[in-house]
Amino acid sequence: MTRRKVGGGTLPPVGQQGDLFGSGASTPRAAGAARKAAAPPKPPPPPVDEDGTSLLGPMEGAPPPPPKPERVVLSVGELTRQLKQTLESRFARVIVRGEVTGFRGPNARGHWYFSLKDAGAAIDAKVWASMAARLRFALRDGMEVIAEGSVDLYEPQGRYSLIVQRLEPVGEGALALAFEQLKERLAQEGLIGPGRVRPPRPLPYLPRRIGVVTSRTGAALQDFLRVLHSRNPRQSVLVADARVQGEGSAVEVARAIERLARTDVDVIVVTRGGGSVEDLWTFNEERVARAIFASPVPVVSAIGHEIDFTISDFVADLRAPTPSAAAERLAPVLADLELTLATQAGRLRRAMERRVLELREEQGQLASRLEDPRRAINHQRLHLSEQVESMMRVLRPAVRGHREELRSLTERLQRARPQARLGEQRAHLLKLAMRLSEAVRAGVATRHGALATARLGLERASPAAQVSRERARLAAHRARLLALQQGALADAQKRFQRLEGRLDAMSPLKVMSRGYSVVFRQRDGAVVRTGADVQVGERLGLKLASNGAKSLGGCEEIEATVTAVKGPVDC
Repeated sequence: MTRRKVGGGTLPPVGQQGDLFGSGASTPRAAGAARKAAAPPKPPPPPVDEDGTSLLGPMEGAPPPPPKPERVVLSVGELTRQLKQTLESRFARVIVRGEVTGFRGPNARGHWYFSLKDAGAAIDAKVWASMAARLRFALRDGMEVIAEGSVDLYEPQGRYSLIVQRLEPVGEGALALAFEQLKERLAQEGLIGPGRVRPPRPLPYLPRRIGVVTSRTGAALQDFLRVLHSRNPRQSVLVADARVQGEGSAVEVARAIERLARTDVDVIVVTRGGGSVEDLWTFNEERVARAIFASPVPVVSAIGHEIDFTISDFVADLRAPTPSAAAERLAPVLADLELTLATQAGRLRRAMERRVLELREEQGQLASRLEDPRRAINHQRLHLSEQVESMMRVLRPAVRGHREELRSLTERLQRARPQARLGEQRAHLLKLAMRLSEAVRAGVATRHGALATARLGLERASPAAQVSRERARLAAHRARLLALQQGALADAQKRFQRLEGRLDAMSPLKVMSRGYSVVFRQRDGAVVRTGADVQVGERLGLKLASNGAKSLGGCEEIEATVTAVKGPVDC
């Protein structure tokens, strides 16, 4: 009997039926069949009736029939919980290979939901946000991956799914896929490749100060400084310390590049020693690449060895295979520079001496061909003086005529001076002002007299006296009215008191206050005046006047039941 392997497990032999999860235990039916095959043949069963009872009766010494098994009924929740316990304990760690389908990116909380399928089945898969943040590559539909995790069953819906704890693509490593995806995305944005937005910038031939981003305790810094100072001991270096591997190292490297970019460095070198792909992965992070591209000064990438390539190498303005090569590229040998400078200085001095001699010879030749300028200047001075003399002969008569004309105009102006006319107008204006002032004073006096006369007449016709007489008359009428009002009020109060006394004497409450009461029937509220008005068993109400009751409604009420009615007797 053969067995077949599936996913590292073993299927039960053909002809046997395993449990729900592929165990090799046989079913009760198969076990019963095996027992029947091994047991000796039994005699044929006795004949039975239609209702199942034996026609021969019970046989002596025969064992009693076995009891029927009790039927167990599970609720949906109990069955689901048992399945959940079995699944989660049996498949606590599984490795599944399949194709990604139904992936729509992270949800609002950062979780990933998708399905893994193959030719025959599919299973839901979940990647929590904490796990998704650590993945190096971008997931997409149609990608074949290997997922490692545990099986979980969601009880409210009865659906099971795979909780992914590790995910990697099939056929290539996760780091290699992440490298290619980031490289492709940066190329589309123009940060690297032939279509980059900004071409590589040239490096300064002799930088005044070099910025270095690396670990202060790493060997790469020592190699760089050793080669740099062996070539040029005077070269200034500014080191920005940053971790070059491990969690959070990419953030430190990016911040170090940004800090150096704000200083006076002429070039920045991002370097570290060799290592594995995981060790160098800090320089494949997108944040480091964008920090290098955003640097305002040129950046040299010197990561690992010559065979190591990172994203930073593609984004930087220059890639150096090693830290030592970067130092050789940035720092020329000081002795060679001094020798070259001395050679160039000697050549320049000799060239200047030759040029000075050539210019002196040329100056002598030009001086021999040049006439004496003093002779030309004297000739021009003589010609200028003659021209000035002729001009003065023409201008003197014209100036004389203009002076005579100016003198006559000045005399006419003196005769028609505006100051004189202004004085006359001022005197006339003063006269008019005096006349106006006198006329105003006379008018004001006349108005004052008329006002005094009108005030006297107004005082004679004033209503103040009449108002005072009317006020006195009004006061007398008011006093008389008050006296009449008080008298009428006193008469009314006396009359009211008499009526109150008479009403109180005739009030039934006065009689009731002496011990009498008013009896009435409960069913209709009628007052009981004789014994014929009530019946035995009838409910009555008795009103008593007490506590200063002012009306029947304010009296105390007692309920009673008639037990007997007697004939008239002497009260």
